[in-house]
Amino acid sequence: MKTQYVLPTYGCAPFEAVRGEGSYLYDSSERRYVDFCAGIATCCLGHAHPAVVEAVSRQAATLMHCSNLYGIPGQAEVAELVVEKMIGIPGRVFFCNSGAEANDGIIKVARRFGHRRPAADGSPRYEVITFNKSFHGRTLGAMAATGQAKIQVEFDPLLVGFKYVDFNDLDALKAAVSEVTCGIMLEAIQGEGGVNPVTPEFLRGVAALCKEKDLLLMIDEVQCGYCRCGATMGWKAVCPEVEPDLVSCAKGMGGGFPMGCFWVSNRAIDGQGTELSSIMGAGSHGSTFGGTPLACAAAKAVITELIAGKYEERAARLGEVVKSTVEGWNLPCVETVRGKGLLRGIGLRKGSFAVPEGLTPAAHVNALCREAGLLACPAGPDTLRLIPALNIPEEVLEEGLAILKSVLEKLA
Repeated sequence: MKTQYVLPTYGCAPFEAVRGEGSYLYDSSERRYVDFCAGIATCCLGHAHPAVVEAVSRQAATLMHCSNLYGIPGQAEVAELVVEKMIGIPGRVFFCNSGAEANDGIIKVARRFGHRRPAADGSPRYEVITFNKSFHGRTLGAMAATGQAKIQVEFDPLLVGFKYVDFNDLDALKAAVSEVTCGIMLEAIQGEGGVNPVTPEFLRGVAALCKEKDLLLMIDEVQCGYCRCGATMGWKAVCPEVEPDLVSCAKGMGGGFPMGCFWVSNRAIDGQGTELSSIMGAGSHGSTFGGTPLACAAAKAVITELIAGKYEERAARLGEVVKSTVEGWNLPCVETVRGKGLLRGIGLRKGSFAVPEGLTPAAHVNALCREAGLLACPAGPDTLRLIPALNIPEEVLEEGLAILKSVLEKLA
């Protein structure tokens, strides 16, 4: 594979992925891998799902792209599905292409809200509190919101207006709120940060704090959403009664096609009945490729299939199978199994096995799994992440777990 023309920004595996079929991925030598990575939670219906292939093929032959200067019927259809079936709270949707863009979008909404609802002295509120080990993307805005210094190295000065506190620490969060704070942004499960779920008590506390201090509750559902965690959205798998103000989505939304969005609540933000969603008017935000006819066709097919197949229920059931199976091995190298639904993290016990120099324990185990025919991905230095397609056949799930067991047993 010629790589001299490509920036080396990814630590690529030593093979070329050329074909996918369901929950299997094939390389250029036709070796087959069980795919527990699924495009990092993106290929939620596996590879080459017939409904998605048919929808994209039909739309590509009709109209791929025009412009958001014109009405695109597919946007209205997908927005309705997102609002009514996925979020379940009245609001409006803006379409983009990725999770980082969606998070940049909700940060912009929060800042505009901070101008419309200023501090007591009349100055705009602009600060968003996020959490250590969070991950919100790699654009300058999303990177500044991310509570991981390692991805920010040599990209300073960062966008100002972010403060990081420890996840699930309500006292630390309350102490961090200032006169210029306008929102609190979190993931239902910190995917990249180690598969760390928010606790119900903390999420309820955050929601109550937002109401008390007139802050926006901003939930990043890029990796957790679209039925992955055992509910249509990740936060609903933890506290379904909580109602956020802003939600960012991407990854599984398009089933592998670039598609993202952010949702803005219709709730009133003042005594005059001004809706939060109304403050983003013409010219306030935009995207050339956001919500194209082709992207909307893919998303409509994916969401329709997720709803019809009740995949949130399947993810919840199979996620418990993964958890109980791995815990049942009683292997000394496995410390814990975290997460919800089919977003699971295997916490590796530090010092329980030798690790080659230059690798983290998670990267080492991930490489051994790949050599054995299983694709997963690390989540921080000590956690192996398992995020298979939501429609993975149970026998393929068992096949992948058997490979994982053999790898971990050899380490033990």
